[in-house]
Amino acid sequence: MREQLIREFETLFGAGGDIRTYFAPGRVNLIGEHTDYNGGHVFPCALTIGTYLIARKRNDNRLFFYSKNFERQGVAESDLNCLKPGIDGSKWISYPKAVMWTMGEKGFPVREGFDLFYYGNIPNSSGLSSSSSIGVVTGYMLRDMMNLDGLTMTDIALYAQYAENHYNGVNCGIMDQFVIAMGKKEKAIYLDTATLEYEYVPVELGDARIVIACSNKKRGLGDSKYNERRSQCEQALADIRTVKDVASLGALSIEEFESIKDAIKDPVCARRAKHAVYENQRTMEAVKVLEKNDLARFGQLMRESHLSLRDDYEVTGLELDTLVEEAWNCDGVIGARMTGAGFGGCTVNLVKTDAIDQFIEKVGARYFDTVGYKADFYAVDIGDGAGEWK
Repeated sequence: MREQLIREFETLFGAGGDIRTYFAPGRVNLIGEHTDYNGGHVFPCALTIGTYLIARKRNDNRLFFYSKNFERQGVAESDLNCLKPGIDGSKWISYPKAVMWTMGEKGFPVREGFDLFYYGNIPNSSGLSSSSSIGVVTGYMLRDMMNLDGLTMTDIALYAQYAENHYNGVNCGIMDQFVIAMGKKEKAIYLDTATLEYEYVPVELGDARIVIACSNKKRGLGDSKYNERRSQCEQALADIRTVKDVASLGALSIEEFESIKDAIKDPVCARRAKHAVYENQRTMEAVKVLEKNDLARFGQLMRESHLSLRDDYEVTGLELDTLVEEAWNCDGVIGARMTGAGFGGCTVNLVKTDAIDQFIEKVGARYFDTVGYKADFYAVDIGDGAGEWK
């Protein structure tokens, strides 16, 4: 595939020059949803699907962007003087441009133009972090082609998050960018988002695999209620701080939260905060049981996570609930829950390998009958983080 994409790049932009190739994965979060911006723990892993980037420097300040995923849009043109928040609208080029702008904000201005060719095999708007994958692969490319060896992979993740927050207006936490930059094959990352302390935890599923069910309900974080949920948690934290000095919702144990939850004035904000606290504790337990290879308990925690996301955080909806509830009724399913921001996107399922075909058939049929269009399914493996594509 690499040679084919290089040929397509040369057809668009011409041959010659120093053409380089890069890859950044998508990600799935096994458990720990909407905890990253609440100072809690998350437990994501990188996938073997992701975003491929073919890049070449120019000798002027012009920028040319092409995505094989949006072929009808053709080549988008810009230049280094047009790296300004708010000018790209909802165009996909706002993601790589945001990272270029961020490099300048952080003291590493981009001084030469680029020809850039993107191709992703992550389903668009699936909740597997296609936008974060674009951001991280762009950041890695800039570090490499601008010879910024002093930048760490953590720096790249933080810059990509900054780009989302301040250029694209999505108040996301650090989880997506961090695991996409730092992922390791066959390991998930147990990340404390308050401190960025992390450890790699082997994911040994035995005779089971991770299966992603994509709802095909399109949604974008910027125009969803994602930012609203974040502000509700911030309000709950502000109320709690009137009775207890606490750094974040993730710093609270369940017992502490239950003893002071009445300080939260708005009952909706109280439910949001309850999810953030309980989900953080579930994530901490999930890592411990996975280290003991207790997949049955891990599956129960996934179920509890989904119910909390449905009832307390209210980010599931008909599509995700249908996929998950039917999965719970299938033989061979160890655990199932929505993953990502919600409001559409995907579910993550742990399924016995010999039951995958039946799982896809049964869940797919129920989903089509309920919502009127089909879901897509992907049996996936845990892969490495961003890097050169050779």
